[in-house]
Amino acid sequence: MNGIAYTRFELLRTFRNRRFFLFSLGFPLVFYWLIASPQHNKVIGGTGLTYATYYMVSLASFGTMMSMISTGARIAGERQVGWTRQLRISPLSVRAYFRAKVLTGYAMALSSLLLLYVSGSLLGVSLPAGRWLAMTGLIMVGLLPFAALGILVGHLVNTDAVGPLMGGLVSILAFLSGTWFAITSGFLRAFGQFLPSWWLVQARNVALDGHAWGARGWITVAAWTAILAAGAAWAYRRDTAKV
Repeated sequence: MNGIAYTRFELLRTFRNRRFFLFSLGFPLVFYWLIASPQHNKVIGGTGLTYATYYMVSLASFGTMMSMISTGARIAGERQVGWTRQLRISPLSVRAYFRAKVLTGYAMALSSLLLLYVSGSLLGVSLPAGRWLAMTGLIMVGLLPFAALGILVGHLVNTDAVGPLMGGLVSILAFLSGTWFAITSGFLRAFGQFLPSWWLVQARNVALDGHAWGARGWITVAAWTAILAAGAAWAYRRDTAKV
């Protein structure tokens, strides 16, 4: 199996999974309409953003984080049934294996983003085309650490533990990063800025003033990407040694 065929197989398998549509796409969308629609035109103090815009981007971070980290659930399932072992003895390269997992996660994340953007437009979110594109690009960069995290988790834990672990991680990161409410000062703001999820949520600033992250944001995301990618590579080698 070559890399292109394996990537195609992964994409088809993922988008045929009904649970994907329910959890990765459905939950952020339902939360968005429940939270944002009643007050969609009101401005949230301290942000300058309407409820519709703030929660569109904040829940985009929640949905896309879940999409990327859910790669770990598929990997854990593959390990349990022996599929990962079969791939290791096939001609498929390690690079092609990782690339397929990351691209599949991004495909899921983009699907979640598209639905939230459409919903946001229906609730009155209106931005120049350049800001839509800049915000989307920043979110895509901000997802890199979570692509590595999904692979790391998938190669460390079994199918019984991976669901609660992923749900707990995303919930905690969403809380600490201002997904559910604006964090404008205090300990949570100071601590949150050390997390990659904080900067994923801060992509909303592009919608507000057209400005991307400062140097601290880029350094934080790059550092976490490097750390988690190294952890994912270590977990893969560790898992391979057990075969």
